Amino acid sequence: MARTSLSVRARITATVAALTLVGLVVAGVVVYTIESQRLDQAITAETEQEFAELAQLQERQTFDGPEAMIRQFMLRNVPDENEVLIGWWDDRVAAVSPREDPVSENAVLVEAVRSHLADNGTSRVDTDLGELEVSVQSLSGGDTTGALVVVTYLDRARSGLHDTMRTYAIVAGLALLMVTAVAWWVSGRLLSPIRTLRETADDISETDLSRRLPVTGNDDITALTLTFNGMLDRLEAAFVGQRQFLDDAGHELKTPLTVLRGHLELLDTDSPEDVAETRLLLLDEIDRMSRLVGDLILLAKSDRPDFLRPRDVDLDGLTRDLVTKARGLGDRAWSLDGTAEVKVRADEQRLTQAVLQLADNAVKHTQDGDLVAIGSSYDGHAARLWVRDTGPGVPSEDRERIFERFGRSAVLPGDEGFGLGLSIVGAIAHAHGGRVAVEDADPGARFVITLPEEDPWPAS
Repeated sequence: MARTSLSVRARITATVAALTLVGLVVAGVVVYTIESQRLDQAITAETEQEFAELAQLQERQTFDGPEAMIRQFMLRNVPDENEVLIGWWDDRVAAVSPREDPVSENAVLVEAVRSHLADNGTSRVDTDLGELEVSVQSLSGGDTTGALVVVTYLDRARSGLHDTMRTYAIVAGLALLMVTAVAWWVSGRLLSPIRTLRETADDISETDLSRRLPVTGNDDITALTLTFNGMLDRLEAAFVGQRQFLDDAGHELKTPLTVLRGHLELLDTDSPEDVAETRLLLLDEIDRMSRLVGDLILLAKSDRPDFLRPRDVDLDGLTRDLVTKARGLGDRAWSLDGTAEVKVRADEQRLTQAVLQLADNAVKHTQDGDLVAIGSSYDGHAARLWVRDTGPGVPSEDRERIFERFGRSAVLPGDEGFGLGLSIVGAIAHAHGGRVAVEDADPGARFVITLPEEDPWPAS
């Protein structure tokens, strides 16, 4: 049997893992972006604070020139961990705090400072010491010009963020592995009933439909299990019915075939009288077989969607027509019990066939002149059609069996039926979503076809 390259369990796990990975990556990017912006704002705030303190010093004291002011400022202020304070005058780096920092000797830094002396700007430059942010605040006094330069080592400032993101990546990786493992385990448990269902379906054969899935829990998988078990029940019933149908049909056809074979073997072809007599007998048996086959075909078609052609049927008119048609079945005291003035959704021809079959059955079990009545009623929920007779009735132990294929109660002398008539009535009633039953009529019996009010016709 062909299998997909990737199981459902693996696809579910891969999907969960992919969604988790995307979520963790997006969360990491968002956190990194926010923290980077916060760090840049903190660096800018620290630089502005240095320049603000320089302005306050200039307001409180008087200095001989920019050089003296910058030296005083650098003596009183200690730079932050990632900062370097540079005093600039005479067009060069004249002072550095902390003193041992090598940034003062960097040519790229010197060019950046010179480019911002006029506009007091800020820029970021790449050097052999890493990325630097250079902010310049120029000062003028007398004939000299100087500047305070704040240099920030951006790589050092970001090292804490980078460490945090590395830790986040490790934790996210472990979380991804854990989520993947849990998804694999949970999906395996959830799909276990489906695997059992597949294995059960593989084990089912035409000769053994008795296996059922265990039902546990109360979720969608349980509902699927119940649906599958219900399907197996219907399949088993269909196969059992099919086997019984074939067995019964074979049994009923065996007798006329044996008769045909026996008479053909004993036929004296030289005797015209024997040939003529055998011919009539064989034609009679063939007629019986044709009726049997026709009834079997009708029963087989009763489960097909096109068995019924429903339309609105006037139950009052149908009942009166049925009494008129039934009069030709035999010399009986035909009577109309009553009619229902309502329209029902049904197949008029099939209902006529069913009621006339019941009427024919009533004729077989009554004598000339006995009462046979047909009627209909409607109680607001269901319509009923019945045939009532004053015959011997049906024993209570036979009232279910007579509606089965080839099921019969008392067989009257001269009755050449096959026991399919009432099963055909039951099939027509079932196709309409209804049922047929036999009741005591005191005396006799009453056969009642009950039709639902709605239109649930399962075979239409």
